[in-house]
Amino acid sequence: MKLSNHLIRLSLIFFLVNLFLNAQQEEKKIIKIIQAGSSTQNELKFPGANILTKIANTRVHLFHEGALIRSDISYFYPKRNFFTAKGNVIFTQGDSLRMTCDYIEYDGEKKIAFARGSVFLERPDMTLNTDSLKLDRSKSKAYYETGGTIRDEETKLTSRTGVYFIDQKKYRFVDRVNLYDPEYSMQSIKLDYFTELNKAFFEGKTKIIGQDYLILCEKGNYNTKLQKGSFQKNAIIFYDNKEIEGDSLFFEKEKNYASATNNVKITDTLNKSIINGHFGEIFKSKDSAIITKRAISVNILENDSLYIHADTLIALGDEKNRKIKAFYDVRIFKSDIRGKSDSLIYNEKSGIIKLFKKPLTKKQLRSLTKSQKNKKNPILWFGQNQMSGDTIFMISNVMTRKLDSLKIIGNVMVVEKDSLSNEGFNQIKGGILNGMFSESKLKDVEIKKNIDVIYYMYSEENNELIGINKTTCSKLFMQLSENEIKDISFFIEPLGKVYPDKELPINERKLEGFIWRSDEKPETINDLFSQEDLNIKLPKIHGIKE
Repeated sequence: MKLSNHLIRLSLIFFLVNLFLNAQQEEKKIIKIIQAGSSTQNELKFPGANILTKIANTRVHLFHEGALIRSDISYFYPKRNFFTAKGNVIFTQGDSLRMTCDYIEYDGEKKIAFARGSVFLERPDMTLNTDSLKLDRSKSKAYYETGGTIRDEETKLTSRTGVYFIDQKKYRFVDRVNLYDPEYSMQSIKLDYFTELNKAFFEGKTKIIGQDYLILCEKGNYNTKLQKGSFQKNAIIFYDNKEIEGDSLFFEKEKNYASATNNVKITDTLNKSIINGHFGEIFKSKDSAIITKRAISVNILENDSLYIHADTLIALGDEKNRKIKAFYDVRIFKSDIRGKSDSLIYNEKSGIIKLFKKPLTKKQLRSLTKSQKNKKNPILWFGQNQMSGDTIFMISNVMTRKLDSLKIIGNVMVVEKDSLSNEGFNQIKGGILNGMFSESKLKDVEIKKNIDVIYYMYSEENNELIGINKTTCSKLFMQLSENEIKDISFFIEPLGKVYPDKELPINERKLEGFIWRSDEKPETINDLFSQEDLNIKLPKIHGIKE
């Protein structure tokens, strides 16, 4: 009876020990030997190792937590839960991951594998080639530091170092990152690539070279399949003979479209012109660009910059037929010319700049005075000399890019503040004005149709006021020097009289429609912008550290 009880206790002890050992093994999740051609030991050379080798077609198969490792020979250390393997090594994890290499070390405790020699990792959506690779199964990632090549269906990517986040299907590449596609290439310092999204996120100096475009930036993202993305930080797009810069750029190849936000600059390299603003769009298929929000165009005339500001600027046409259209509150600035109008068209092929106003409404035509109507006309200032009319044309020589002539049609009004009197104004009103430039200065002017003149006359000897000339005629010529009227000649039935200063009432010293618009004249480049332009609040560009 006592013996029987003793045996029962021993059996119970063995059962508990067995249970404990099995639990430990389960907790450790030890590496299992599935098959081997032979198993030997050599405690002198490989202490604690089972030397597993291939015989005939029976290769070594080791298994650990869903991973199967096949090789020609393996050194398995059960106590360390560790092995090394070489000879046609194949590492598989389910149906989603397969890796081949010449040599591998595997730590079952940490679930980390080190592969070396012709490493080839494969998933259904991509492949990875490198000389050495660390595979961390517990963190579900693989990384290399000796250079690697990634390939998917259409692209190839190389880098010095890289990390593959297996579950996220995401790569992180650092140092000498190069991506190649049949239609473009990409170079970067740091790049994250999501295989399922076909999307790359990059930081540091980055270059994207397409068939007809070049993109430079230091931050952004790019859809490698659709060839579209956004770019920030020192971003510039070279596209269709144009350079597009801004705080944030967007590009879409399929739509032939690019846009820019904040501090936008579009440079036409062929026509030597620049357009600035805070929002811009380029439509390559239409050969057009639109700039808004403090928009300003800079063109070269006579080795001098011609600035054109408007609420909206549009550049149309190719390099041979390019036009700039400006709408709403147009203002122009050149060293010797200032201007203002509702709208403007600059035809670079013909060299013609057209300034015009939007048509007056029926109500405006009925209610506004002649002076109020004239205030809406486009206007040019040459020094203190202002010229206005329904439509103004400035024509430049397309070869020399020098101003050649001036034409004003309809309701012509020329006003010059008399330099010697305090309140006097020389005034000419007519139907058509033709002017000629010489050495970039307006020199000779012809005015025709229904001309009225008020002109202050002075003696050449002592600059004393002789009188005030009031004349009507059908044609006149005047000469200017340094943008001041020096001489006037009347033709075709001139009829006039010179009034002594005291004999001409104040209310008769201004022609119908007279208005002095000096307060509208932009004296500096900053005057081109309204207070609303200067106070514009730019949208915040997310993702950019100040």
